[in-house]
Amino acid sequence: MSSSQSLQLPRWMDVGLLPLWNLCVALAVAGLVVLVIGQSPTQALAVLLQGSLGSVRGLGYTLYYTTTFIFAGLAVAMAFHGGLFNIGGEGQATFGGLGVALMALTLSASLPAWLMLPLLVVSGALFGMFWALVPAYLQAWRGSHIVITTIMFNFLASSLNVYLLVNVLRPKGSMAVESANFADSARMPALHNLAQSLGVEMPSSPLNLSLLLALLACVFVWWFLWKSRAGYALRSVGSAPKAAHYAGIRPRMQVLIAMGLSGALAGMVGVNEISGVQGKLTLDFVAGAGFTGIAVSLMGRNHPVGIVLASLLFGVLYQGGVEVAFEVPGFSREMVVTVQGLIVLFAGAMAMVSAPMFAKLYAAFQRTVPKVSHG
Repeated sequence: MSSSQSLQLPRWMDVGLLPLWNLCVALAVAGLVVLVIGQSPTQALAVLLQGSLGSVRGLGYTLYYTTTFIFAGLAVAMAFHGGLFNIGGEGQATFGGLGVALMALTLSASLPAWLMLPLLVVSGALFGMFWALVPAYLQAWRGSHIVITTIMFNFLASSLNVYLLVNVLRPKGSMAVESANFADSARMPALHNLAQSLGVEMPSSPLNLSLLLALLACVFVWWFLWKSRAGYALRSVGSAPKAAHYAGIRPRMQVLIAMGLSGALAGMVGVNEISGVQGKLTLDFVAGAGFTGIAVSLMGRNHPVGIVLASLLFGVLYQGGVEVAFEVPGFSREMVVTVQGLIVLFAGAMAMVSAPMFAKLYAAFQRTVPKVSHG
């Protein structure tokens, strides 16, 4: 079966049925692995779903993870549509968190929340954008490969964060490698606190208003890529750079735009983690979310709606996986990571393996359906 035949799938099958089938295959294989190691797949799945979706607190944690993954997935998708593979989300998120922390430590004691919070969002986005623009410039004008430079910039951002925390931002006399606590005006409001102010009792969770920012970012990415002139130019360069150049579009500038917006989206991870949860700058607060964003973007077909759904799936896996590791005897955290990896493998990296089978089934179905005559 050729690739052209697999592309004959209708849209509802390509973006709906095929990903659902891949997810079911991934869960089936993961269930077999769980069975081989001597555990009950049904028990593990039940605990996973109960721990992630079965309570208000569990749902809060799931949506908190989902928020981070939405930002990371959108960052990868934005660069991908420009023909670039941005593997630097980890470093860009780290640098965005550093921008959030510097702004908070400098101004939060003297500014009210209604002014401080927008400044934190802008600072996180700008710092993430800056960290992505340097590799973008190196590729566009110096010929450096974006994959190599963004990987290296992950290490640079992490090292810079460690240096600043140890030598500059750590309060005197403190043994913990973290900054001072932010003033209350620099804390993104938590959902349970907002509910309590309205007279509704909710269990505490790290979910905060950054979720609203993530959903607004999805709307922006959809509008920019598919409804704006600038987005059309960016996608043109990503699809056919020589043709776009012939049409008068400057590919070098599109590299800067794609990576700049990608870095800004990745930097928003720092808003959720640093302002919304930690309330201070810490070591390794990104915790691999930048790399998870690659899988999220692949599973979501680089579309905001798909990225939201894939992020929710990974939120369920992360939160539910923690519950499984605690509740199921003999089921370690490493086993949970193995199950997550299988889902990434089958539902992400091998997303098109089953496409020829679906194309054959759809073609056979089309031949068996009698054509209705209107004459």
